[in-house]
Amino acid sequence: MKKAKIYIPNKSPMQSGLGKTYKWVLEFETKDPTKNPLMGWESSSDTLTELKLEFSSKELAINYAKKKKIDYELIEPKKKRLIKKSYADNFLE
Repeated sequence: MKKAKIYIPNKSPMQSGLGKTYKWVLEFETKDPTKNPLMGWESSSDTLTELKLEFSSKELAINYAKKKKIDYELIEPKKKRLIKKSYADNFLE
C-alpha cells in the first residue's frame, strides 16, 4: 500500500517573505532506502518518492489521496507567533 504525507513546506531560509508557503504538498514516503557504498548517497528503486504533488488547499490534497486509495499522514502547520517589537526596545535596559 502506498503511504504519503500531506504538509505545507517550510519557507527557504533565504526568503524573508511568505510567498509560496500556502501550497499543500502530497509526498510519497520511501519504502526501501539503500545507501550507495561508493558515494554515500541514499537511493531507492521506488520511483514514487520522486513525485511531489502540489494542491491549493488541504481538502483537495485529502480528497485526491482518498480517491486514489493512498494512506496519508496529515501534518498541520504550527501557528506563527508574531512578537511586536519597537526599535526603541534595543536601548531600554
